Amino acid sequence: MNFEQWLVAIGMSPKTAKSHSVAIAGGLSSWAAAADLVKQSLHEIDSVSDFRHTCEKLRRLEIYDARNTVGKGLYNAALHNYADYLAEITQSALEQDLSDIVADARLTNTEKTTLINTRVGQGKFRKQLIAHWGGCAVTGYADTRFLVASHIKPWVSASHPERLDPCNGLLLVPNLSKVFDLGYISFQSSGDICISEQLEDFQVLGIDSAMRVSLGDEHQDYLSFHRRTVFRR
Repeated sequence: MNFEQWLVAIGMSPKTAKSHSVAIAGGLSSWAAAADLVKQSLHEIDSVSDFRHTCEKLRRLEIYDARNTVGKGLYNAALHNYADYLAEITQSALEQDLSDIVADARLTNTEKTTLINTRVGQGKFRKQLIAHWGGCAVTGYADTRFLVASHIKPWVSASHPERLDPCNGLLLVPNLSKVFDLGYISFQSSGDICISEQLEDFQVLGIDSAMRVSLGDEHQDYLSFHRRTVFRR
């Protein structure tokens, strides 16, 4: 199943799916190649982490910023969706991250164990989020068996210390965790929720435009990164 077919399969209209596919194969790949981020096309990247790192660099290009603004976020949406597609078809996002940790010679065995436990949602990081939030950071739901420890600055973009920093985490009910990780919601510095225009019928997912989270100063840099880089504007 190619990217365009996958977009249609998850509910996107054929016309929009086509525009996203053309954006990846056309303009985005051309700009990436011109900036020496890839040799020919974004399609040659088969690692989710490599693709996301390339996206971070691509978004800093002047031509990207200008064209994405004119295109009303088309290119940003295409990059987000292609990353999701790549992760799904390879099923390697978690495996790749764990493999990178194990292979990192700079880490001690204790550090590797801590990072692995953090990556799979266990260990000290999760316990610290539970201690800080006491329940879902947004809804207050208190049964921690059903709550997910979500990184604000995504794992793939974070340094090792940031991956373990409890200030880089929100404890969320599963529906909010999923849409937050995928960039369909974020939060303003005030704590008020931001809902992407790309998220249709968000009320069905239990999301309310009046939702908010109580933030400290220590969360602000991480959430600023999330709004700039992850949130689907």
